[in-house]
Amino acid sequence: MKFIDQLKNRWAAADSMLCVGLDPNPERFPEPVRGKSDATYEFCRRIVDATAEYVCAFKPQFAYFAALRELGALERIVGYIHEKHPGIPVILDSKRGDIGSTARAYAKESFEVYGADAVTLSPYMGFDTVEPYLEYEDRGVFILCRTSNPGGRDIEMLQAGERKVFEHVAAFAAGPWNTNGEMGVVVGATFPEELGVVRVIAPSIPFLVPGIGAQGGDINAAVRAGLSSDGWGMVINSSRAVIYAGIGPDFDLAAARAAQKTRDAIREAKAATLSAHP
Repeated sequence: MKFIDQLKNRWAAADSMLCVGLDPNPERFPEPVRGKSDATYEFCRRIVDATAEYVCAFKPQFAYFAALRELGALERIVGYIHEKHPGIPVILDSKRGDIGSTARAYAKESFEVYGADAVTLSPYMGFDTVEPYLEYEDRGVFILCRTSNPGGRDIEMLQAGERKVFEHVAAFAAGPWNTNGEMGVVVGATFPEELGVVRVIAPSIPFLVPGIGAQGGDINAAVRAGLSSDGWGMVINSSRAVIYAGIGPDFDLAAARAAQKTRDAIREAKAATLSAHP
């Protein structure tokens, strides 16, 4: 099944636009897994099992696993999600951006080695850096557009002709770059005005939306700005606020409660938006 179809099915089945990010940090691991030889995998596995019913996707962050020399755990957790929670897509957050044969190798790494259903990419070296990923016709890509970090304005907000840089990226993603129909963009909840601008330019492609939770983005403002005409269109990520919600023996139950609360807040924001604009 193609990534976008998988995502649409999961939106409907779970009635959720919440994505839980997997950012393993041993300094924040709860006592039940801290110090174990497979602590990274065990922590992520328990978070996945506890939160799966509330999510439309999981998003492992490549750098956290790589910094721990735990790429084996990354491969295992993606495989575990596919086996135990089929139908939930996995977005590998690696923000790759390179050319030619190197980009092709990174695409193989993402989709064949780690088995991701989609990947995040930097677009700033041009279409040829994205194209190798699009050769995997059933996999998705999210390209960085208007990111959640304050420094994103340094490049993304620059005026380039009649549009800002991030607006050009949105237009590429909604148009000529989207050759396999599986492309989305990364747009931060921390900048709802720009999020709304991107939705006008790209009315139907999915948005990966970081920035709620620990980064302080407002769920209601983000959903109002980013909801697509079919009432979906958003993969709203929360990482640290969910996975580190508890530090005791029942840390996974605390994560489940945090995920449920966030999912419900997104649902409420969606309902309010749809009632205001039927």
